[in-house]
Amino acid sequence: MEIITKDILARKILDYLHHKLTIDQLVGWAEQAMIDGEYDEDAFDVISDIIAQIGLADVRAFGLLWADCEKHLKKLGYEISIESRTGS
Repeated sequence: MEIITKDILARKILDYLHHKLTIDQLVGWAEQAMIDGEYDEDAFDVISDIIAQIGLADVRAFGLLWADCEKHLKKLGYEISIESRTGS
């Protein structure tokens, strides 16, 4: 497994928000990252905290809300903006 950086973690969250990953796939990735992932040492605390929270997202009591993703991305140095278009 590659070293997990803030950018890699942000990309996983963004892929989930863009429906490129299901919640089960994101949680599975996070669980695997907790088991044998290596984290960028410069951001170890923030990365490990977010991955641990995502790893619990398949448990109904925890879940993963839009606000959670926004908070995580902000901690990773990203800002979310929403753009909407009509389907026609």
